[in-house]
Amino acid sequence: MGAELDWKKLAERTRVAPGSTVDLSRDFDTGAKPDGMSKADGVAQLTEAKQRLFALQDKFYAQADRALLIVLQAIDAAGKDGTIKHVMSGVNPAGVDVHSFKAPSEEERAHGYLWRHQKALPQLGRIGIFNRSHYENVLAVRVHPDWLWPASAAANPKGIWKRRYDDINAWEKYLADNGTTIVKLFLNVSYEEQGRRFLERIERPDKNWKFSESDMAERELWPEYQKAFAEMLSHTSTEYAPWHVIGADHKWASHLSTFAVLLDTLTELDPRYPTVSPEKIAGLGQYKTRLVQQLAAHESP
Repeated sequence: MGAELDWKKLAERTRVAPGSTVDLSRDFDTGAKPDGMSKADGVAQLTEAKQRLFALQDKFYAQADRALLIVLQAIDAAGKDGTIKHVMSGVNPAGVDVHSFKAPSEEERAHGYLWRHQKALPQLGRIGIFNRSHYENVLAVRVHPDWLWPASAAANPKGIWKRRYDDINAWEKYLADNGTTIVKLFLNVSYEEQGRRFLERIERPDKNWKFSESDMAERELWPEYQKAFAEMLSHTSTEYAPWHVIGADHKWASHLSTFAVLLDTLTELDPRYPTVSPEKIAGLGQYKTRLVQQLAAHESP
C-alpha cells in the first residue's frame, strides 16, 4: 500500500470552523484528495475503513447510550445516494435507519417544518441518516420562496433566514444535550462535474430513471444555490454540530473523507461493550457447562 492515511487529519480538513464565513469556491476544493494518495491506494484504504467503522458501530449499538444522526446535504448528482450505499455498507444495517425527505405531505405541512424531522430521529444505539434534511428549509425553500411554509412564516418574511438558522441551531443543541451526536456532511461538487454526471444519466439506459427535467431547471439556479449553501454553512456550523465539506468530484476521495469524519466521531465517543457483573459471569460459567453436556449427549452415538 502507498501513503498511510491520517484519518483524524483528513476529517479536520473538511470541518467548517464555527463562526467562520464560508466561501465555497475559496475555502474548499471540490476535487480534494488525501495528500499523496492515488485512487488505487484510496480504494484499498476504504476496505480498512469499513472494518474499523463496523467494529466501532458494533460497540455503539451494544452500549446504546447515545444516538448518531448523519445529515447529508448536496446539490443534485453530488453523490448522496452513493455515499449511503458505499460508506454505510461498513455498518450493520440492523442498527441504521435512512430517511429521504421529499416534498412535505399534507399532514407534514399542517405542522412546523421541524416536526417531520423530529419524528424520524434515531433511538439510542442507532444511526439515523437524513438524505436531505431540515436544511432544505433554508436551501431549496430559500431559492424557491413560494415553497415557504407554514403560512405564518410566509406572512412574516423579514429576517426569516436568520430566525430559521437560530431555530435549527437551538434544536440541534437540544438534541446534542440529550444524547444525539450530529454529523453534518455537505457534498461539494463542481458545476462541471455535475454536468458530466447529468450527461451520463442521459446517455446510459440504466441511469435514465435518475434524470428529470427539474434537474436542468435547478441547475440553472446554480449561483442561487451556492449562495444559500455558503450562508447555511456559515450560520449553522457549531461546536456541538459542525459541518464538514466533502469534496465530491472524485467519488473514491469523497467516500474516504466521509469515512474519516465518521471514524473520528465514533472514536471520540469511545463506545464500549456493556460491562457484565461478576454474578452474571459466574452464571455464564454454569450455562456453559450445561450446554457442553447437552451437546456431548446429543453427539454421542
